[in-house]
Amino acid sequence: MGEKFELEDKKGDFEYPIVLFDGVCNLCNSSVDFIIHWESKDNLRFASLQSEFGKSVLEKWEGELPDSIVFLEKGKIYVRSSAALRIAGYLKYPWPILRVLFVFPKILRDLVYDFIAKNRYRWFGKKETCRIPTPFEMRKFLG
Repeated sequence: MGEKFELEDKKGDFEYPIVLFDGVCNLCNSSVDFIIHWESKDNLRFASLQSEFGKSVLEKWEGELPDSIVFLEKGKIYVRSSAALRIAGYLKYPWPILRVLFVFPKILRDLVYDFIAKNRYRWFGKKETCRIPTPFEMRKFLG
């Protein structure tokens, strides 16, 4: 399960689940494109970790700061493999099937995740600036 994390907005919780991602990472940006394309309903929102919103989340984070993916859902925060697998649950079939990977211990899932995250810039490259959403995507992105 995710680490409990209270991040307050005006209502005490966010209306939509939120995906925070590394805005300069090519793999992360491609993952956002993939999520938007396969999303089963229009209920996810996005922000880069480098955005004002992303920075406000990281300021409140207790523990090791994530630098790749963070998922905010129902007052909880999920990172690394847990974030990726929970996001899969919001996608069209067949992607929710990936949630069966929760049967593996978090430490093993995160070892694989961390290996990919550690090498993502070398394998997939890095942008000089954060992703700029298309006009169609603007409503899905937070500051």
